[in-house]
Amino acid sequence: MQVRFYFDFLSPYAYLAQHRLKNLSASHGWQIDFRSIDLSHAKRAIGNVGPANRDMPVKLTYLAKDLSRWADLYGIPLTFPPNYNSSSLNVGLYYEPCKGCEAEYVGTAYGLVWGLGLAPDDPKTLASVAHHMNWDSDDFIEFTQSEPGLQAYRKSTEDAIAQHVFGVPTMAVGNEMWWGNDRLFLLEEHLMKETSK
Repeated sequence: MQVRFYFDFLSPYAYLAQHRLKNLSASHGWQIDFRSIDLSHAKRAIGNVGPANRDMPVKLTYLAKDLSRWADLYGIPLTFPPNYNSSSLNVGLYYEPCKGCEAEYVGTAYGLVWGLGLAPDDPKTLASVAHHMNWDSDDFIEFTQSEPGLQAYRKSTEDAIAQHVFGVPTMAVGNEMWWGNDRLFLLEEHLMKETSK
């Protein structure tokens, strides 16, 4: 079974979901097809032009507590980064040496940004990811700003929009879709039923 996982490194809920998905994949042998997208573009495509959660103090206060509860449940650290400029890390998923090791890349980048609270657009963060992946950091960073990289990122976003993805994290299997970290149990139930047929 293959699960398409749509995410944006700016999303803490996608950080939580990728951790849980990794465990489910290891337990059940499900393959994860990682697809980074531009969340703001996907939201605009359906007319969602309201303020971001981080711009609504009352909601943000609640979400911070909610995220902390989920992180405690999963046993993982959670630290808010200083900004949410995630495009470079999102583009990095389409770096040629990343093929075949997307899960490690996503886990590493999320660990730095939402685990340690590092800025996703800081060249030091990008270099740390490259170093962990045993890549040439200058080449990797150059790719994240290149036209081929940006084109792959745009295509992933447009493909997601065409599949009616409107937020992250979104998990999809065939024509079925689940949105949100708190829907993973429904995804698991669906896949268990499918594999038992």
